[in-house]
Amino acid sequence: MDLSIIIVSFNTKELVADCLNSVKVASTSLPADRQGLKTEIFVVDNNSHDGTPGFIGKNYPWIHLVRNHQNVGFAKANNQALKKAKGRYILILNPDTKVMPDTLTSMIKFMHEHQDTAIATCRVELANGLLDRDCRRRFPTPWRAFCHFSGLAKLFKRSKFFDQYYMGYLPDTKDHQIDSCAGAFMMIAKVALDKVGFFDEDFFFYGEDIDLCFRFKEAGYKIMYTPKTKIIHYKGAASGIKKASKHLSKATVESKKRAIAESVRAMELFYKKHYLKKYPFFINFLVIWAVKILGEIRLLKA
Repeated sequence: MDLSIIIVSFNTKELVADCLNSVKVASTSLPADRQGLKTEIFVVDNNSHDGTPGFIGKNYPWIHLVRNHQNVGFAKANNQALKKAKGRYILILNPDTKVMPDTLTSMIKFMHEHQDTAIATCRVELANGLLDRDCRRRFPTPWRAFCHFSGLAKLFKRSKFFDQYYMGYLPDTKDHQIDSCAGAFMMIAKVALDKVGFFDEDFFFYGEDIDLCFRFKEAGYKIMYTPKTKIIHYKGAASGIKKASKHLSKATVESKKRAIAESVRAMELFYKKHYLKKYPFFINFLVIWAVKILGEIRLLKA
């Protein structure tokens, strides 16, 4: 098996259908002298109420469908499929994405050529054509987070001192190492995943991708970004908290509030897990306090 593709769905029926259609094309779009990729596709549905499970079961019978009777979160849902995946490579893919005809073959070729790379991502492009900056990040140390949330990173774009989190000092037109990519598109070498472990299920929705990357880096693996191919990401369609994709979202006010709360909780969880013992008490106090204030502000806006 060349590739196992895992998609977690939650009230994104139309989007996941478009995603699966693009994956099907990408799995078979090869030169006439080559066979198609040997792929398996898992869709783990987190108790959608828009008919997603029945729709997939009827229209995509080749899909390995896992139906959850409650929303167990992104990390746990992915882990359910990871335990069954048999591919040499694993692709974690969001349902609100569309892959290009060459995306899968290009990324597998990239992984073949970079045997010391455990995780790779391509250019993740928003619907407006701009780069989804979450696809290539540094880890959010207190300084990087401060520059990001204070606006210093935007004020001093491309500065290696201020614009560290989104790596603004490096062009997005060349291959380079990164600290973390986004869960929208993560191609992982299974042999490395078996050593490092699956997603941390303490993260419900948000943060599990950067946590996994952190653990891979700690284990000595490389994480790479390449612009040789791309996907389109209709970012925030499931959560409903991004302006650009609000028209595509079926999220209720309550689910939007939960998404915001979980995004903030993920920040605190990540910091406590990986940084609490690395910084002095007063830095830890300021960071945790700032995260809680940020959460209150975001909930008020919602």
